Amino acid sequence: MPNQSPTGFEQFWNDIDKDLASTPIAPEIEHIPMRSTEGVDLYGVRLTSVGPYRLFAYLSIPKGPGPFPAIYYVPKNGSVHEIIPQGTATGIRERYLTFSIASRGMRNSDRPYAAMFPGQLTDGLETSDSYVYRGIAADALRGLEYLVTRPEVDKSRIVAWGNDNALLAAARRSEITHAVSTPAYLLDTVEHAVKTSSYPLAEFSDYLRLYPERTDEVKATLAMYNLRWHASSINTETLLRANHEGGIYSPKVLANLEKNISGNVTVHESEQSSFKDGLFAEKWLTQKLIGPNATPIVPEHWQSYV
Repeated sequence: MPNQSPTGFEQFWNDIDKDLASTPIAPEIEHIPMRSTEGVDLYGVRLTSVGPYRLFAYLSIPKGPGPFPAIYYVPKNGSVHEIIPQGTATGIRERYLTFSIASRGMRNSDRPYAAMFPGQLTDGLETSDSYVYRGIAADALRGLEYLVTRPEVDKSRIVAWGNDNALLAAARRSEITHAVSTPAYLLDTVEHAVKTSSYPLAEFSDYLRLYPERTDEVKATLAMYNLRWHASSINTETLLRANHEGGIYSPKVLANLEKNISGNVTVHESEQSSFKDGLFAEKWLTQKLIGPNATPIVPEHWQSYV
């Protein structure tokens, strides 16, 4: 494997930063009483990202004296936009300030661009300028830029949580102190896509079967997002949630990424149980952001295992 980032890599990301810097965030905030509780206030937030493109996000703020540790749920690859990920204990919202943003194309941020799923990951893939992920990456960074303006946020405890975008955001923004990431499609994408028929990586292999003449261009475009080249810029405490042994992104495959991340890294190999994997992640998060003696906030039917 080459050990040097591709030509134009830094310029590509610097250009995204410049575009963001020249685009006012222009936030609009609306309280959502129906989704607020005795312990939490929920807000809908409208932001402007590059394009310009208007985005929607959910901001959940615990009631009481802050500031609070924050969980930034980065954009995922899927149409549904949630306040917190499905299956997460609602009590999380009373301990942490949470911020969940829908990138362009996702529900709530689908005007004027409504993405197809599958389909979004290969939209405009033939060039780095036309690829929709340039905007999605900017959206992920824009969300963090807004989050750190909130006085309720404890700036010493901000975790980016999600897929590959959590690592992209951590690499490009030093305000992120912790990251929980399940790599799914931005590490050596083409190399791994040809090995599987499972989504989301299969979206790339399907595209290349349809347009084999574009292979070189696709590789060049995806190189700009390859986590391999972002690893050394990640200085956060990081939890990498690996596939089970034999999966595409197993601990063995993630070993090089782990080694090159500058901050401390914990790799958790999937135990092929959403309960066991989820409990591990919640315990890690609690230990890092709250303290070693704090109790993780987990769904009620998990509590006897904490």
